[in-house]
Amino acid sequence: MHASTLGATTGAALVAVADAVESAARVVAETHGCEIRTIEAIEGAPDVDAVVICTPTDTHADLIERFCRAGKAVFCEKPVDLEAARARQVMQTVATTGGRLMVGFQRRFDPDFRALKAVIDRGEIGEVEMVHLISRDPGAPPHDYIRRSGGIFQDMTIHDFDVARWLLGEEVETVMAQASVLTDGDIEKLGDYDSANVLLRTSSGKLCTISNSRRASYGYDQRIEVHGSLGAVSAGNHRQADIELATGSGYTRPPLLDFFMTRYTAAYAAEMTAFVAALSEGGPMPTTGEDGVRALELAEAALASVRTGAEVRVGEEVPA
Repeated sequence: MHASTLGATTGAALVAVADAVESAARVVAETHGCEIRTIEAIEGAPDVDAVVICTPTDTHADLIERFCRAGKAVFCEKPVDLEAARARQVMQTVATTGGRLMVGFQRRFDPDFRALKAVIDRGEIGEVEMVHLISRDPGAPPHDYIRRSGGIFQDMTIHDFDVARWLLGEEVETVMAQASVLTDGDIEKLGDYDSANVLLRTSSGKLCTISNSRRASYGYDQRIEVHGSLGAVSAGNHRQADIELATGSGYTRPPLLDFFMTRYTAAYAAEMTAFVAALSEGGPMPTTGEDGVRALELAEAALASVRTGAEVRVGEEVPA
């Protein structure tokens, strides 16, 4: 996906790809006309200005630091690391090297979600009071992926944490969460959850609820509702076609899209365009490493809340 969007982005040219799986690298190289290189070769390449990191989560921090020290701008998929403390170390490296880092929170670039945010910014619903986010996947990822992902809060809910901060307009102060394993007992054996509800509260009292599930039998469920002092605004799901059929049997509509890569195709393209524009124009990154750290802090607070059964203050150390 990122290779395709880069190829279609004005001002960018895909120079090289590195992948631990040789066959995967070969497909990208042949499809997009770029070279296959090692990470070391890309790190020292004078013809490479920026890199896009879409590797397993537990490799992100080291790669960000390597490329920042090499003078490359970095786009990295979320999260920055599996732990907020390590992510903060990465941010120190970015700062001391003068690096440019953008973290891949593509939902901020979804056309519908951006239109919703524009309504809020124009003051059409007044002051934001409550946000409700629903994110439910058609199915869980492979078990090998779950082992390395950091868990549902760091891998899945982290998108909702970022969107919550974006829409609330102020930082979250406390987190209360509950989680269960309802879809696959093997997920529990891996130390993870597949179903979660989270309540966020800001210092001024604004509230956000998040509902997550790894099983939505009806498709990829992505919805937002924001309630304000003057009204409300919402964004619904995307379907395979935006039509409605009416017959003597009733009303029917086509199924939802069933994969995040198809649901967020436009968002992935828009975020890469924004990354290239920030580099070309010298402007700020639209989703920063600090956004990545803040989302990780919320993920850690949510997990601590599940384990203790108590409300957790963000950034507070909770005994394991």
